[in-house]
Amino acid sequence: MKWKIKAGKAMFALKTTIEDDMLEHIRKANTPKEAWDTFATLFSKRNDTILQLLENKLLSMAQRDMTIAEYFHKVKSIRREISELDPSAAIVESRIKRMIIHGLRPEYLGFVAAVQGWSTQPSLVEFENLLANQEALAKQMGGVSLRGEEETFYTKSKCNFKQRAGGGYKRNDDKEKCYQGGMSSRPRGAPKYHGNCGQS
Repeated sequence: MKWKIKAGKAMFALKTTIEDDMLEHIRKANTPKEAWDTFATLFSKRNDTILQLLENKLLSMAQRDMTIAEYFHKVKSIRREISELDPSAAIVESRIKRMIIHGLRPEYLGFVAAVQGWSTQPSLVEFENLLANQEALAKQMGGVSLRGEEETFYTKSKCNFKQRAGGGYKRNDDKEKCYQGGMSSRPRGAPKYHGNCGQS
């Protein structure tokens, strides 16, 4: 008897505090448990729908006229929303990088291909910084095509990244050497070899 009184009070409180559109779903519920199970099923379906929409949005994401920083921020925001809705659906870093690469503007794809050939792959944050540097270089050149300069830039980016990752190049004559602005043997007129990449 006492339980029925408590259940009745709980149902009254529930039905008088929720929105009308939600009330429709539990109008026929006789106990708090029935109402709870109905809401659990309802919200689970809604979350599944939202997750599907977010994943579709992520898969179709493209950089278009966004800067690298804006593009990465938007992708990471959607990734965070998915993780908050369902931790088990969290997207791993390697997959999110592939999605980002898929949506990049064509002018970055040559640079990305060069980075993917490195023995040590950059983290997501390092990858964003490398692309941001590429973007800054393009702006400095006034939007001119980077094809003539891309080998030098790839080399400098690789040098800087390997320094941060604890790598580097041996100084033996028969090994790969890193010059300021280039790789392999020093071209005629190029600056002298420096022991540390990127230092003058």
